[in-house]
Amino acid sequence: MNTALATTTATTPVLRRATPLLHHCSLTTKSPVFRSNGVRFGSCVQTVSKKFLKISASSQSTSAAVNVTADASIPKEMKAWVYSDYGGVDVLKLESNIAVPEVKEDQVLIKVVAAALNPVDAKRRQGKFKATDSPLPTVPGYDVAGVVVKVGSAVKDFKEGDEVYANVSEKALEGPKQFGSLAEYTAVEEKLLALKPKNIDFAQAAGLPLAIETADEGLVRTEFSAGKSILVLNGAGGVGSLVIQLAKHVYGASKVAATASTGKLELVRSLGADLAIDYTKENIEDLPDKYDVVFDAIGMCDKAVKVIKEGGKVVALTGAVTPPGFRFVVSCDI
Repeated sequence: MNTALATTTATTPVLRRATPLLHHCSLTTKSPVFRSNGVRFGSCVQTVSKKFLKISASSQSTSAAVNVTADASIPKEMKAWVYSDYGGVDVLKLESNIAVPEVKEDQVLIKVVAAALNPVDAKRRQGKFKATDSPLPTVPGYDVAGVVVKVGSAVKDFKEGDEVYANVSEKALEGPKQFGSLAEYTAVEEKLLALKPKNIDFAQAAGLPLAIETADEGLVRTEFSAGKSILVLNGAGGVGSLVIQLAKHVYGASKVAATASTGKLELVRSLGADLAIDYTKENIEDLPDKYDVVFDAIGMCDKAVKVIKEGGKVVALTGAVTPPGFRFVVSCDI
């Protein structure tokens, strides 16, 4: 599950673990709160928005508390988390003299209020994608939420003071940004941005982009559509919980089943699962029903392929892939 992190103040990049996003947010289809102009956000989230996805949150927005405003006196240097060599967590250092990114004509400069960590961040730091990575040193981080403090000359849809969120890298593995979101400031292309919904806070917004892109693109690649059934493995995880909500409330699934631990069964039900399966007590291979799609977000593809209908599809996010299961890299070039 991705972890949302929020700065403790508007000026200090000390990060804390935020309240888990999915205990507060749910998706419905009553009205759109994402931009729905067809421009891709993080290559994918605005594609989701065209399906009129709504986020509703029980917690109050932190916008008033954070009180970040556009500031003409943007510093030349900032604090940021940086690594200059690939390796374990010990290579990650908090530096205080990193140059604030220059803003290109199609970019905005964001004062970071919250950022999120995803599994890909750890794999990238370990050097698993070094052949296609951007040059070192690296400021990691894909997901961000914050306030626009400067706009490029070609930017049309955003202005200073806008509260926004984004996945700052259009492609996660092919040349991701050298200077990402774990910093006081980050520069992001306009096409990758969306306005932050007013009814979620910055930490919740930062926890969404890459996870919801993965969830939606996986469903698209399986050709999921109204009337089909789906089994979600790891339904309480960051991606799995969003798959449940998208499949049920946006795509119109006929049946959504999801696996979770005993203590999280009620959570997956509240998100829209018609059947909550306790994986500590039940074996999915023994389920009486077969499914049109299995979304494997845990690494059980060998078992997932045994519970699909004839002609069904399995998408696997991690672990070994057993045919006809498949894996994809988030791109939304679909």
